[in-house]
Amino acid sequence: MSDASDLIDFDSLLSQDETAWRDGVREFVEAEIKPRVGQWYEDAYVPLELIPEFAKRGMIGAHLSGYGCPGRSAVDYGLAMLEVEAADSGLRTILSVLGSLAMTAIYKHGSEEQKREYLPRMAAGELLGAFGLTEPRAGSDPASMTTRAAYSPKAGWVLNGEKRWIGLAHLADITVIWAKVSTADLEAAGFDAPQGREETIAGFLVPKGTPGFTATPIEKKLSMRVSTQSHITLVDATVPHANILPATFGLKAPLTCLNEARYGIGWGVLGAARDSLEQALAYAGERTQFGRPITGFQLTQKKLVDMAAGLNQGYLLALHVGRHKDADTLDISQISLAKLQNTRTAIDICREARTIFGGNGIIHDYSPIRHAANLESVRTYEGTDEMHTLILGQKMTGISAFS
Repeated sequence: MSDASDLIDFDSLLSQDETAWRDGVREFVEAEIKPRVGQWYEDAYVPLELIPEFAKRGMIGAHLSGYGCPGRSAVDYGLAMLEVEAADSGLRTILSVLGSLAMTAIYKHGSEEQKREYLPRMAAGELLGAFGLTEPRAGSDPASMTTRAAYSPKAGWVLNGEKRWIGLAHLADITVIWAKVSTADLEAAGFDAPQGREETIAGFLVPKGTPGFTATPIEKKLSMRVSTQSHITLVDATVPHANILPATFGLKAPLTCLNEARYGIGWGVLGAARDSLEQALAYAGERTQFGRPITGFQLTQKKLVDMAAGLNQGYLLALHVGRHKDADTLDISQISLAKLQNTRTAIDICREARTIFGGNGIIHDYSPIRHAANLESVRTYEGTDEMHTLILGQKMTGISAFS
């Protein structure tokens, strides 16, 4: 596909299979999503009818293998995230919650029984999942979470606490809740608990309708209006003994899932940036002032070139990280770099693209301001700029500056 914003012949760096996969996702997004997404955003409508379509195309949990999952490469997954976010970040967020967070939690930390029970139906879009880690007072510092799970030999696991900004939670059939649990309770339940510690963190599968589990949608958002986030309260919410994720305990467990989501963001934000640039370029070619299209003015061309240069640098960074991920040679700090830098670049591109539209840039007929508003959320979730900066600072200096 020709792309006027591609100054580096990016497709020459992809295989034929990768470009065919990407083009298929792009055609679906262009035909079925883009014509409607502006109105969805204005109406704060979450198009759940797209989930079976995503599943049909192998886009849910695309990077996972076995258990009915598509088994595609990390690069394929990234390319799909880019194309979906070219429509709207909220839609990419839905895919991220389903695949990178909820499904990955079960895939990496669940039992064989849990994987067989949940993953095939989740990949098929028949079962929706959510991922409950962030709390009202524990965002960038998840280790300070106050949600707790206590073991009852008769009842199972009893959860109490709060979670906030949890994507899809009020719609999900199953929500992964991360909670602190005493090592004594783990041992009483028959697990090998981490030694030398009084408590650790574990994941629990909480089905929709569990008494004591309440997920309330967060409304009046000015960003991410095509997806939904919830505030969760847990008051003696009790799940069976078998609903704990038994393979991994500790903060590392949810963080491995976050890294999958962060990787997808490093690709996805480039879709928002590309769409903004392409719309600005098309508009500038049609908009005439002083007797000629504004593409003929030097300052407009400078804006377009600066945006394209940043976008193409982002492509190279995302692809480089994706190739390392597929080769299993990835340093997780590289994910932080892609999430941090590509998100910052994408926001700058969307804001600059909006200026080319003048006053028309604030109506939903044109996407840049919507993309920019969405990216303010993307910049915050899965690690703020500050957190990823400190991850990279520690990588460079060997000194942790988190506290």
